Parts: sequence; structure tokens; C-alpha cells
Amino acid sequence: MPDTAIPARRGKAAYVAAGQVVRIINTHGEQVVDTWAFNRHDMTEFMSMEHSHATMQRLIPRVGDALLTNHRRPILTVLEDTSGGIHDTLMAACDRYRYQELGCAEYHDNCTDNLAQGLAELGLTPPETPSPLNLFMNIPWTVEGALSFDPPVSTPGSYVRLRAAMDLVIAFSACPQDILPINGRAGKPTEAHFRIE
Repeated sequence: MPDTAIPARRGKAAYVAAGQVVRIINTHGEQVVDTWAFNRHDMTEFMSMEHSHATMQRLIPRVGDALLTNHRRPILTVLEDTSGGIHDTLMAACDRYRYQELGCAEYHDNCTDNLAQGLAELGLTPPETPSPLNLFMNIPWTVEGALSFDPPVSTPGSYVRLRAAMDLVIAFSACPQDILPINGRAGKPTEAHFRIE
């Protein structure tokens, strides 16, 4: 299957069968890609960072780790990561309230709306907006528990490969954050790509 674009500042979704592999490509190297996965047959079951933490016993998944649903079942497994291995599982998807908090008086593109938009293209509606797997997002933490928003360490063309453990719907947002440096210090969100293998 050819690469599919996740347009800059927008969302995209696709069906993935159990056993298929999804490659998420950081095309330009500094783009965060919020990633969600839902059980294709029951979208109230979805990939959950909170449930995954308990089983992985770490904050960033590594190659070989299974990401779990809110029913504590594997939904995706990390097969390969060429991006430097820095991702975020703590931050909620950005939304209009987050941009209001950051001082935006007007509407700002956001990952919550991008999830809904990407799924709508498939005729689907998210049951809620779960906390995403924020691929390529760099949120360092200190031993005191402080967090910061830093630029990604990923490089152009680097990727993560995830294997589906069940029939699922995968959804992405090329995060539109341009106020904080999470998409690079230039603050210019770009497109990313994915491929179903």
C-alpha cells in the first residue's frame, strides 16, 4: 500500500486488520503525530495510555511492548522505532480549551477536532477522545516530577512500526501546535505519512 498523507494540522483514519503493521513516518522530522486506536467492532474499547502504563511499567513504550485497551487487552505492539525512542503518553490531545489557555482568542486547529474529522471520513464518531499515544513528542520529566515541552529528537524519514493485535480503526492527527516548541522551535506543523503493510 502506498504512503497516505496525514495533512499538516489535520486528521486521518484507516481500518487495520489484525496482524497488519502500520508504519508512521515523521516525514520532515519534527512533527508530533497524535495516535489513537479503537476496536473496529466496538469503539468503546480503545487504546488507553493509563492502562498501558500499568502493564509496561514505564512511561514510553519500547520495541516489544504491547499497548493495551481500556479492557486491558493488547491492541498494538511496537515492532520497530527508528526515531530515537522519545514519545509521550502523558499529555491529553490538544483542544480548543487548551488553546484558550494558551491565549488564543480565535479558533485554533486542534487534535481533538482532528480525531473527529479523521473518523468522520470513515463515517465514524469517536465515543470520546482518549489520551493519545503522542508519537515523536518530547516531554522530559525530572525526578521532582516537573514536565517540559521540548522539540522532537526524531529525524526526517524516521518511523515507528506498530502491529495490530485486533481488527481496529487507527486515527492520527498531525498536531497543529504552533505556540509551544513541540513541533520544533520554528513552530511550523507539517504533514506526516503512514503506510499499512
